Amino acid sequence: YQKFHSANLPSLNPRFIFLLSLTVVSSSFGFYLPGLAPVSFCEEKSKGDTDIQLFVNRLDSVESVLPYEYDAFDFCKDTDERRPSENLGQVLFGERIETSPYKFTFKSDKACVKVCTKSYDAGSKEDKLKLDFLKKGMELNYQHHWIVDNMPVTWCYIVEGNQKVCNPGFPIGCLVNQEGKPKDACVINADFNKKNAYYIFNHVDITIFYHSGDETNGMSARLVAATLEPRSVKHSNDDKPTCDGTPMDIPAEFKNNLKVTYTYSIQFKQNDDIRWASRWDYILVSMPHTNIQWFSIMNSLVIVLFLSGMVAMIMLRTLHKDIARYNQMDQEEAQEESGWKQVHGDVFRPPRMGMLLSVFLGQGTQVFIMTFITLFLACLGFLSPANRGALMTCSVVLWVLLGTPAGYVSARLYKSNMLCFCRIVFVDFFLMNLILWVEGSSAAIPFGTLVAILALWFGISVPLTFVGAYFGFKKPGIEPPVRTNQIPRQIPQQSFFTKPVPGIIMGGILPFGCIFIQLFFILNSIWSHQMYYMFGFLFLVFIILLITCSEATVLLCYFHLCAEDYHWWWRSFLTSGFTAVYLFVYAVHYFFSKLQIIGVASTILYFGYTLIMVLIFFIFTGTIGFFACFLFVNKIYSVLKVD
Repeated sequence: YQKFHSANLPSLNPRFIFLLSLTVVSSSFGFYLPGLAPVSFCEEKSKGDTDIQLFVNRLDSVESVLPYEYDAFDFCKDTDERRPSENLGQVLFGERIETSPYKFTFKSDKACVKVCTKSYDAGSKEDKLKLDFLKKGMELNYQHHWIVDNMPVTWCYIVEGNQKVCNPGFPIGCLVNQEGKPKDACVINADFNKKNAYYIFNHVDITIFYHSGDETNGMSARLVAATLEPRSVKHSNDDKPTCDGTPMDIPAEFKNNLKVTYTYSIQFKQNDDIRWASRWDYILVSMPHTNIQWFSIMNSLVIVLFLSGMVAMIMLRTLHKDIARYNQMDQEEAQEESGWKQVHGDVFRPPRMGMLLSVFLGQGTQVFIMTFITLFLACLGFLSPANRGALMTCSVVLWVLLGTPAGYVSARLYKSNMLCFCRIVFVDFFLMNLILWVEGSSAAIPFGTLVAILALWFGISVPLTFVGAYFGFKKPGIEPPVRTNQIPRQIPQQSFFTKPVPGIIMGGILPFGCIFIQLFFILNSIWSHQMYYMFGFLFLVFIILLITCSEATVLLCYFHLCAEDYHWWWRSFLTSGFTAVYLFVYAVHYFFSKLQIIGVASTILYFGYTLIMVLIFFIFTGTIGFFACFLFVNKIYSVLKVD
């Protein structure tokens, strides 16, 4: 025990990129802090801004994990292309924002404005490759993501139950297969009826809503919403389009020369009912998840109350009576006692592979503090959707700066120099990034950014870890409340339910039951590109998860000690850590039942990133369970009178 608690050396942290991709953008409980100043627009240039620039972001699909830059497809490009500065979080998420040729003047309505014409020569191999890539994008339902005034341009439509849904993206086009069955967005128009044909959405009707009231004293206006309606139009005259033709179909077989003309219409509408600070609400309201979230919270609270009642009964009744009776016995009577009291001489015996356990505990402490602070800030609204990439940037910065507590915890528990956790995560992530780079995806982290992250790790996080380890080593060792016997006590024959494996498997069920509904929405936000904004719910579920992991581990630890099995060190870590195994099983189920991902590369990326997520969640939940059990064991044996 003394060796396990007297140490120096940190657990070096891995490059934590994927954990808080489990939580994306904005907040639900709390107030809204957009993080950016509003921009006012005027009709006269002398009084304010009149020009409105539309920005384009990466394109993604629910059928593929690979996002692509706007320039990867053969769309109209801005002659004076500019890229706004991107923070670390945006780069890690694969966002690639750039200017587009769609430029508007405030309150200047226009109809059927030509943007550009793309020509494809049937005899050109280069043109064939461009068109094939465009067809692939339509087949896999890749979505545009446009931005106006740092606000997504949404496509609103009616679904079942006469409910209006506003999607912050719209498809490139759609496909009617060889059997004549329309796929994806092709179902919205009966004119999309040619077999084995692609229909490209080359025209958009854009509507921008503005608020011109008490917020600006009527002198200017602020944009509060931007919507569009994509259409497919075959222009009879490419030089002077009218935007009233039949749908623009592209044959599956490219035999004849082809021209695609891109156009748009723009109109401005005043809407003083929407305030600038709440302009995201119409997108969030269309996501009908609140009732399910409350059901999830109530389900979790029932589990917590059940476990709390069990722990209270053990602590207040059973343990109190056992300790009082044991302390009143003489030595001979005490030796005849059985149960947890008889293993006091072995319960603090150092575990096997204690060095590895200390590494996990140091990393878990780092993950816990980082997650708590990030979710708390997100819950308050500081990491809002308007401040793109703020969530990931906050996570990475906190991870780098929290090397000190990781080193301190590891050093207090054991002298450790284990880097296995870091190596596993780094190798996994490097392989995933290599696949993205080979596929030409925008999610591939540039080499310069990768070097910068490694510099943050080795230049800041690692030294801070050693600083924490130094202070942990300088502190006096943690003294056990009872003396450890020199000869280990023989453990009696255990029943099936008190054996290690069944207990560990059962221990992860209740914590997973508290989070599985919330997990569905988190996975949707990651893989189905749905906006996640309910951080109030998520923070509450996070607290419930901490309580559940602690109480479930303490209960099982007590049952094993009563069976005179004193090997609780690793078992307490694995009991709550096994929740990550259920998370992996659920992720596999989600992949096959909810997602439409096709392709070997996308499948490898999905499971590669899922393994990183599962590993970090295993470290996090295992650490919670260990420290809960550690405090419990120290407490009950500290009040036991032992000669």
